[in-house]
Amino acid sequence: MKKQTKLFVGCLFALLASTAMAQFTGPSTAGRPSTVAETRDARIGSYVTLTGHVINHLRGDYFTFQDATGEIRAEIHPSVWNGRKVGPTDKVQILGEIESGSGGRYIWVKTLTVQ
Repeated sequence: MKKQTKLFVGCLFALLASTAMAQFTGPSTAGRPSTVAETRDARIGSYVTLTGHVINHLRGDYFTFQDATGEIRAEIHPSVWNGRKVGPTDKVQILGEIESGSGGRYIWVKTLTVQ
């Protein structure tokens, strides 16, 4: 009987925990809406959400992302593409982290959504 009670209590806590997480209203790493121009002054390591176009492939996982305010390098791993075919005319929204390397600032893309 004790095993059944422990199992019931464990399931109850798991259910309550998942409900509490679904109602969270605090800050997140979702990234504030931004523009390419604003990324030039943003803190390295901060998250941004950009809407625009991936206009060309540079090398490896690096691409050029463009919005109405300018262009920035974007590192987009194959897992982020998720098998989707995206061209320069397709409008996308990217969520990424601002990074800096030998080639200057770039966005390390975590998610990509075709608009």
